[in-house]
Amino acid sequence: MAELIKVGMADYKVGRAPAILISYGLGSCIGVSMYDPTAKVGGLLHIMLPDSKSSRTTENPAKFADTGMPLMLKDVLALGANKSRLVAKMAGGAQMFAFAKATDIMKVGQRNAETVKEILKTMGIRLLAEDTGENYGRTVQINLENGVYTVKTMVKGEKDI
Repeated sequence: MAELIKVGMADYKVGRAPAILISYGLGSCIGVSMYDPTAKVGGLLHIMLPDSKSSRTTENPAKFADTGMPLMLKDVLALGANKSRLVAKMAGGAQMFAFAKATDIMKVGQRNAETVKEILKTMGIRLLAEDTGENYGRTVQINLENGVYTVKTMVKGEKDI
């Protein structure tokens, strides 16, 4: 039986097969995974905000894409992953509430998704799949045995990406 490792909000975990990493209740947050299919190691990060530079408090680097992603990458590599084999998948980034006069600053989910993509590109990690946007929450998990990234929703059911 695979160990189920829970990843909280503004948190990340890394592991190796046969573990499954899971994060519950992504709204505007993004659940981004990095996975090495040969070493069968990976990580899952639950970010809340795109950029630590615009926050007053930065004591939790996993809260932000720009600080959490490099930390997770370092830990995945320390477990034996090879950066050239790493692939990523992500989900979340919903617009959970409608605003009559929504400005870009209120579109946290969209900004989160865009920032994660930019950082992955900078890191040289290929984004294989994503399930982002819309207006509903998601729970995500990655199976470190095979790299299957499952997105579960109340609205659309369950799918592997």
